[in-house]
Amino acid sequence: MSVGAPRGLASSGQKPIAEILHPLSAAEEPLLVPVNVGGEKEAGLTNGTPVETSSPASASSLFNRLQLDDDLEADVRDLYASTETRDLFVTVDDPKKHVSTMETYITYRVSTKTSRIEFDLPEYCVRRRYQDFDWLRIKLEESQPTHLIPPLPEKFVMKGVVDRFSEEFVETRMKALDKFLKRVADHPVLSFNPHLNAFLSAKDLNKRQGLALLTKVGESVKHVAGGYKLRARPPEFCAMGEYLDTFSQKLGTIDRIAQRILKEQSEYLTELREYGTVYSSWAGSEEELRRPLEGVAGCVATCCRALEDQSENMSQDFLPVLREYILYIESMKNVLRKRDQTQAEYEGRLEAAILRKQEDRTPMPVEVEKCQDKVECFNADLKADWERWQSNKRQDFKQLLTGMADKNINHYEKIHKPRTLCNRDSLFVLTPRQYNNRLIHRSS
Repeated sequence: MSVGAPRGLASSGQKPIAEILHPLSAAEEPLLVPVNVGGEKEAGLTNGTPVETSSPASASSLFNRLQLDDDLEADVRDLYASTETRDLFVTVDDPKKHVSTMETYITYRVSTKTSRIEFDLPEYCVRRRYQDFDWLRIKLEESQPTHLIPPLPEKFVMKGVVDRFSEEFVETRMKALDKFLKRVADHPVLSFNPHLNAFLSAKDLNKRQGLALLTKVGESVKHVAGGYKLRARPPEFCAMGEYLDTFSQKLGTIDRIAQRILKEQSEYLTELREYGTVYSSWAGSEEELRRPLEGVAGCVATCCRALEDQSENMSQDFLPVLREYILYIESMKNVLRKRDQTQAEYEGRLEAAILRKQEDRTPMPVEVEKCQDKVECFNADLKADWERWQSNKRQDFKQLLTGMADKNINHYEKIHKPRTLCNRDSLFVLTPRQYNNRLIHRSS
């Protein structure tokens, strides 16, 4: 089974791979690794990193900063200008269904173009299934614990509610996997991870799929078992946590209401189709009323098509972006928990070292300095990923909301453009202006 190319879903900024010339002559993009300011470190509680960053946005900044015209166009121009310096381009497309005696699954084509010396060839084309993407994300979390790893779409769906082999579901998942891989390839650190290199280039990943679930369970147990209470989380990270909680509530409410609207639209569409069929069959039995009845049936059919398009746009374009950012929030909270755990470990070692120093005047252990370095690394990486995430979020939601507004306008134009006026003998089709003029004339 093959599904067409994805439509205009908000992306991380990469062009479709078919539109990109191979960047053999392009200059390499400098690696944007956060740098710690040099100098001697003091033995004390770490309240952040010397790297200066702007304060996290407030909970209301999502909508306050949506300049939906000039800012969006400027972002798009800057976005495509920056692609000229990239040297790694990936895309996920061409889903295919595989049926065997043991299982049925979908694979996706993963295409890569690059000029990096870490790759043996300039272009690769491999096929991967969802489990392979899950393997990659687990490996990135294990090897890059201080960084925010983009989320994957949920693996499990409710049987009997969603057909995971339907064309609509496969296309939606394909878009989400494509966005995940593009975000990883655009990251200045994750894109150089050797596991990503293997994922993009190796014909056989030689992995043990059965360990995926056990690894996730093990991580959850580790977080639960490592109970701790920080003295004080740095204010900037407290602000991050509060923002994530507020943003999660807003997105959860929007997602819940949107799901209910979609369900009600589906039920209404079923009733509306049956409603129009009654007028069509009636028109065939009474010649004197045929024209007005056919006119009503035509209007109902137009409304059905418009409502069907609106529901499809919501289910395939709007809801997936909400779900991605709901999962993104959970990923960010997970990184914050890891940072807090690292800080708690440092505080515990520091207190123990201070007590020993007071007793026998021993120097500060090397382990304490290593823990402090780890906390500072966590802080710097988390701040950099936070700024990158905020930038992607603003771009995605600007594109999503402006697209949704345009589609709603098109929807109401479709269903309100033809207005009908029926008299005793015939059915006249009027433009909106003619219809309004007729009403004004009658009222006067």
